[in-house]
Amino acid sequence: MTIMPKHLANRITSAEQALDVAHSLALQFREGAAYRDRHRELPHTALARYFQSGLGAITLPEAYGGIAISTAELVEIFVTLSEADSAIGQIPQNHFYALEVLRLNGTPEQKQRLYAEVLAGVHLGNALAEFSSTAAHHRSTAFTSRNNTLYLNGDKFYATGALFADRIPTLAQGEDGNEYLVFVPRHLPGITVIDDWTGFGQRTTASGSVQFRDVVIAPQDIIPFHTAFTRPTALGPFAQIMHAAVDQGIARAAFNELLPFVRERARPWPDSQIEYAAKDPLTLDRIGRLAARLTAGEALLSLAGEAVDIAQQESNADHVAQASVAVAKARAWTTEISLEAANLLFELGGTRASLAENQFDRHWRNARTHTLHDPVRWKYPIIGNYVLNGVLPPRRGTI
Repeated sequence: MTIMPKHLANRITSAEQALDVAHSLALQFREGAAYRDRHRELPHTALARYFQSGLGAITLPEAYGGIAISTAELVEIFVTLSEADSAIGQIPQNHFYALEVLRLNGTPEQKQRLYAEVLAGVHLGNALAEFSSTAAHHRSTAFTSRNNTLYLNGDKFYATGALFADRIPTLAQGEDGNEYLVFVPRHLPGITVIDDWTGFGQRTTASGSVQFRDVVIAPQDIIPFHTAFTRPTALGPFAQIMHAAVDQGIARAAFNELLPFVRERARPWPDSQIEYAAKDPLTLDRIGRLAARLTAGEALLSLAGEAVDIAQQESNADHVAQASVAVAKARAWTTEISLEAANLLFELGGTRASLAENQFDRHWRNARTHTLHDPVRWKYPIIGNYVLNGVLPPRRGTI
């Protein structure tokens, strides 16, 4: 079955055009971000614009009509859009993750067909994680054969993007005991997508549940997943660097709210010699430190992006380990600065910063929620073990 979107996407032909499109969309998405968060208005229209713009196809290989954008440039797009609205910024992460699995493990026929859909504007969601499994990397969702027909059954959660998607790449176990990514058409009979995401941050990602009940799937939509980790590939660090970019975007958003608020609207300090908080040397020190840390985050993301590109081009154990460690450094750093920037907005803004009409709390809520996706406490020991003992990081999607 071939899936086609309601409206065909534009074709992006260069990284420069992709960045321009991202900046243009960011201006649109920023406009209603606070309102969408407050009222939990899901960004259906915004995401339709995103995929109609052609951004969904920018990682496709040139041989299939894409521009094979570099990871650092992709990261810049994620940061830009996440600064405007971090929920919209996060949602396409799984789309690009699924495309990377397809690039690594798909057959030429699968690539030709599915890449053509994505070029047309098809949005890929996800159904990877489960509540019922004993560990994050264990799955109970499976497909089985009955009367020469494949049936998919299981329950998923944290299915970011599924509610908006045209296909839902779903991690499932085959009858051989191995894991596969099934590019399931969103509207097949037996699929129920439930908007039951109730997180206090990233409120409009709709990262809720998907149920599969005897969903008939096509063999040509099934791609091996396990082999992306049994051999050295950059799939894990590629997945993680996009999450780091979301946190960098949240940090930027909080910082950019902080500056005009302190400069123009902060309450006068009690000390008559300091008319406004913006003239206080301690305030200047805190803002200067955060500005430096934000720039460091950008540098770490750039270095990590280069390492991921090298690991994609030459996928040996050393290159993949270097990419994983570089991305872990960036992910740990952006976790901390996103929380620091959101906290500082309240600290320097004072009580007025907590007024509901400002919606400044959404940056802290978004940072606190999204940084739990892959806790920073997992990152530093892996970095340290590699630097000190030369132990290569495990190959999985969370590092």
